[in-house]
Amino acid sequence: MTPAGLYARWAGDAPPCPALRERDLPPEMLLQAVWMHQRLLREKLETLDGRPVRILHPGFWNREAGPDFQQAVIQFGDDKPISGDIEVDLEFGGWRSHGHDRNPGFGNVVLHVIWEAPASGAAKDAELPQMVMRPFLDASIEDLAASLSGDTARLLPEELGGRCMAPLKELSGEAVVELLRQGALCRLEMKAAQFNARARQAGWERALWEGLFRALGYKQNPWPMQRLAELLPDMGHEPGAPAEPPRVWQARLLGVSGLLPDGSEETRSDRTTNRYVRSVWDQWWRERAGLADAILPRSVWRMGGQRPANHPQRRLALAAHWLAKPDLPARIVDWFSTPVREGKLLSSLTAILKAGPDKFWESRWTLKSKPMEQPRPLLGETRVTDIAVNVILPWFWTRCASGGDEGLRRTAEARYFAWPKAQDNAALRLARQRLLGGAHSRRLTTAAIQQGLMQVVRDFCCHSNAICEDCSFPELVRSLGAGR
Repeated sequence: MTPAGLYARWAGDAPPCPALRERDLPPEMLLQAVWMHQRLLREKLETLDGRPVRILHPGFWNREAGPDFQQAVIQFGDDKPISGDIEVDLEFGGWRSHGHDRNPGFGNVVLHVIWEAPASGAAKDAELPQMVMRPFLDASIEDLAASLSGDTARLLPEELGGRCMAPLKELSGEAVVELLRQGALCRLEMKAAQFNARARQAGWERALWEGLFRALGYKQNPWPMQRLAELLPDMGHEPGAPAEPPRVWQARLLGVSGLLPDGSEETRSDRTTNRYVRSVWDQWWRERAGLADAILPRSVWRMGGQRPANHPQRRLALAAHWLAKPDLPARIVDWFSTPVREGKLLSSLTAILKAGPDKFWESRWTLKSKPMEQPRPLLGETRVTDIAVNVILPWFWTRCASGGDEGLRRTAEARYFAWPKAQDNAALRLARQRLLGGAHSRRLTTAAIQQGLMQVVRDFCCHSNAICEDCSFPELVRSLGAGR
């Protein structure tokens, strides 16, 4: 029998959190955790100018570029509730010193939360409503630092779950999986329809290349990547064109993208990088004049809020290896025609999409970064999974459907539902916490089931707000449970 109070003693023996004294300036991350968990005297909140503030939903913690919390729902006095973003800063002047006043990404901020009141008279220059946090804490800052430490700060409070969480918990695991499978099929058909529409204009192969490039853009840069794919014919990528080495294509892609540094931008501290840049320029200067009208301005690229491995310079280096293989689309089609065991799906497609040897880019994230201690491949299995479920499988599914090849269409669908699950990300994590909480999460065992969950978000959550106003999904789930 477990002794009474054993766990409490275990917890008491754990290493203590770093001490934070009341007179210390708290870290901004702690203030964000306080806001997300609403460790505030919520009935007493007011702005600096004395207006009452009701927090109907604190918003979702944004761990990337942009405001700290998005899609919050708040109410000032007797006004109607409004939805918008929240920015949390230590100081009143942070709004301007951090450049938020000049950043269009902060244009939807409806409340600026600060730690303590500014100097007398400063608030009159405020550009948006301000709320001071310090007087409204529901515990001392020392206690909050201890209780909101580590992973606890990042967990979504249960009360912030969607209204569909409760009825989804009432369904059996099999019913939830079936529901998400159907959502995944809708998502496959939606993506397939987009490829079909593009193929009618540009052909199947061009539609595939555009999809591959968009996938390399991630959510920050899909449009400039797609534009580069649209310009491939101008760069000499046509059916029947002779194969050219990856370095030639790297020169073209980096040049047309506008991401190739000129001589004044050389790192100088890294001779290997300087030699690489000069070798690329040796190729690019001969072609630049003919492609001058196609060169993209650097302003179209978003560099903030992304992992170094996803930097567009490195992703273009990978795309150059693909373009150096004229038979890549044919090899992908052959992959569908060849029987592959479920356990080998990922590795077999990775073998087709992986880059050839590239000593320079396997040891660099960008043209300005230092060499890595250990080489990293240009393409990993995580990215292959994203490309498979978002590009290759939908593209082939609709191509087979259009051509009347029912057998290969079923093959594409079977591989879609058998594909191993993707790596967790912020959007998927939030969807899982909001809709499923702790229930049924372990059943997200394939990429398709994850896609089904994201489709629910697209079809329902994105048409409502953070407090689920007018969302029909909870009642639909209840009706499903009642009918069983």
